Parts: sequence; structure tokens; C-alpha cells
Amino acid sequence: MSDLATAIDNLAAEDPSELPVGLIAEQLIELHWQMARLQAQIARRTHLRAGFDSPASPN
Repeated sequence: MSDLATAIDNLAAEDPSELPVGLIAEQLIELHWQMARLQAQIARRTHLRAGFDSPASPN
């Protein structure tokens, strides 16, 4: 989770008008993946996916 906080802090400290568009896109993609990993960790820890993993589930 500290990686996510660091990425957010880095983005907040930069002036987007000074950065190449490609670099901004890379940073946003990385931030997206970090957020997705965090959501997956939260789901595992709170058992939100238990219904999908259960053998009795119709999914």
C-alpha cells in the first residue's frame, strides 16, 4: 500500500504541463495497476470473493 501512496504523492508533486504525454500515460497506467492490486488484496482479506471460490456457488 505504501507503493500506491508514493505513486500518488509523485503524481501530485509534478506539474503535468512540464511532462511528456507518454510519461503521464505510463504513470497513470502504473497507478491503475497498483490500485487494481490493492483492490484484489482488500477483496482477499475481506473474503469478498468467497462466493466465487465456493464449490456450492453456481458460478
